[in-house]
Amino acid sequence: MKKQMLLATMALAVLSAHAGAAQTDKTPDAVLKPAPQQPQAALWASRVLSRIHYKATPLDDAMSEKIFDRYFKSLDGEKLFFSQADIDQFANAKSRLDDAIISENLTVPFAIYNLYQQRFSERMGYARELLKGKFDFTSEESYQYDREKADWVRTEAEMKDLWRKRVKNDWLRLKLAGKDEKAIRETLDKRYEGYLSRSRKLNNEDVFQIFMNAYAMSIEPHTNYLGPRASENFDIQMRLSLEGIGAVLQTRDEYTVIREIVVGSPAGLSGKLKVGDRIVAVGQGESGPVTDILGWRIDDVVAQIRGTKDSTVRLQVLPADAGTDPKPVTVALVRKKISMEEQSAKKTIMEVRDGTAKRRIGVISLPTFYQDYEARSKGDRDFKSATRDVARLLAELKKDKVENVLIDLRNNGGGSLNEAVELTGLFIDKGPVVQQRNAEGRVEVESDTNPGLAWDGPVGVLINRGSASASEIFAAALQDYGRGLVIGEASFGKGTVQSLYKLDRFGQGEKPRYGELKITVAQFFRINGGTTQLRGVTPDIKLPSMADAENFGESSYDNALPYTVIKPAVYIPAGELKEIVPMLDKKHEARVAKDKDFQYLQEEIALVKKQRKENLISLNEAARRKERDQQESRAKLREARLTAAPSPDDPILVPDPKDALNKAIAAKPAGAKAARQAAAMKGAIRTDDGLQADERSLAAELDAEKAAKAAKDVLLNEAVHILADEVGLLKTDTRLASRVLPYVNDK
Repeated sequence: MKKQMLLATMALAVLSAHAGAAQTDKTPDAVLKPAPQQPQAALWASRVLSRIHYKATPLDDAMSEKIFDRYFKSLDGEKLFFSQADIDQFANAKSRLDDAIISENLTVPFAIYNLYQQRFSERMGYARELLKGKFDFTSEESYQYDREKADWVRTEAEMKDLWRKRVKNDWLRLKLAGKDEKAIRETLDKRYEGYLSRSRKLNNEDVFQIFMNAYAMSIEPHTNYLGPRASENFDIQMRLSLEGIGAVLQTRDEYTVIREIVVGSPAGLSGKLKVGDRIVAVGQGESGPVTDILGWRIDDVVAQIRGTKDSTVRLQVLPADAGTDPKPVTVALVRKKISMEEQSAKKTIMEVRDGTAKRRIGVISLPTFYQDYEARSKGDRDFKSATRDVARLLAELKKDKVENVLIDLRNNGGGSLNEAVELTGLFIDKGPVVQQRNAEGRVEVESDTNPGLAWDGPVGVLINRGSASASEIFAAALQDYGRGLVIGEASFGKGTVQSLYKLDRFGQGEKPRYGELKITVAQFFRINGGTTQLRGVTPDIKLPSMADAENFGESSYDNALPYTVIKPAVYIPAGELKEIVPMLDKKHEARVAKDKDFQYLQEEIALVKKQRKENLISLNEAARRKERDQQESRAKLREARLTAAPSPDDPILVPDPKDALNKAIAAKPAGAKAARQAAAMKGAIRTDDGLQADERSLAAELDAEKAAKAAKDVLLNEAVHILADEVGLLKTDTRLASRVLPYVNDK
């Protein structure tokens, strides 16, 4: 089986923490140097990248210049720390990084990073000095908050002025939120000190990974280097499971805090841990020494807590509710396999009124195309798989007598190619799904070979700009077969296939040391011969887009592969949707013209795009207060709409009988209203408070997240309406139904 990924961005789950390296104690003046194995890893990676990659590119002077520029941008993308003089200081190395890699000498990349750390410390020190003075908020000046495309600052005076404006903006945000001078100084001083603390926790594995990614991504955007720990986290994300205790952690004020406890996990079943508890030390086994973890990076803490299934870990914890001077308590837990169900496929049922009829639409949300490769290769019959989970949900939706199914792939960045093919197979009988062309130009067709369908009724796919790769394969295949409506906005536009290449094959020893490459090995094409590369999947029915196409999506990369076309595969369309799309689009346009929530969303999108284009924010207090008042006025209008009773035309969530809370809410309209009010009050609508996430209380952040989930999803509701319209048209026009649903009508 091919272990291939089609990823735009595969975010590592909170349970697995961020990629990084072992804990390293660093003093402010510490100078980082490459680890002994890293120069070798860089050399071996260069041989793979220059020979095996789909766009194999020699490591020469031209590539060196690209690496040089991308490395500086990777370290300082907003151009807030380096000056042009700093860049010029390393000008002689610009065309020599290729020689450095080949000669296994990483002195220059690490020297650049150490200068970055020095500049970072200097800028934070200056920012904290500024807090001792006062700002004039009556002057007419503005701050450019997105500096990615700005020039490098040329003089020290310009740099100080830039940071003066940045700190002034931070101060003004807190002032407008009602903070007094003392509170503002304390908040910002602690914030800048925190920046420094986190920066000093970076180590040589982090630096090496940043540099190697500057190299890899200079070839093509989706090629990456993964250090040993990043590689482990990537595997966890793909299989959606790990061995640990089932607690989601985060850092707050140098403490490791329990943010969430997984139901049914060792942490949950013990009853001894609660959200908000602070872990201060970790011990291995029933009697091993205890290690103090105060101030550690979160990924290093996670590495201590994870471990072999059925082994014991001991945590020293400061209970969240133990008062101002709590004493640590010790909690011993036995590690088990933890399934990350939050990232698994989920189903809901929405009910829409259509005249006197009620249409039941099943919605399946799929965050990623996951598969436990290792379990499947070992013959485990219960291996974790997106397709298997969706097939089970479709069977349940059949029993629930839904009339249409919507697959929600918004922000699904991809995953397993096998899963994309097999998931498509749930909706077609047999046939090709996607074509792959390798570096030699050879084209292979990946097909669904399993006869039969898990769902033969109408189907829709909801996508947005964050839907990439495997999501695009699935949506494009259903569109090409005429099997399902694609609704939303143009997708990401990633038409490339990645494969993992372990660098440890060049070395000796059992312990992973060199990391691995995720390299592009092929380009995929639709069965109609086109590609999603650059252009993405164009929806049949378009919904508003908040995405910034210039800065997000394949077309935003300066070295993306071009759009191209190959010969179509041989396939037989399963349906014909061309006739029904105009009718559905007409109904959609008429409905949203009267939908206040939809109109509000369009207004918000227009405002965001206007602000993004201007890329300036006023530092005049009077002007900002006026902006804030307008923002709060819009928020109150939105809150009023959220807390109002639903209109008869709004889709209604049909409760899962196993979910007592949803069942109670659905049974009593007043309960639904209360839920919406709670959503509005707890943060689904929140004006700028000037704070960052870890500066708010944990309870407030969790409430805001729950509220956001409970808030009305305007785009999902409209997609459900569109599928309900489709059901109505198919039920009243048998000729149309015979074209759209030949599987059903062939029975």
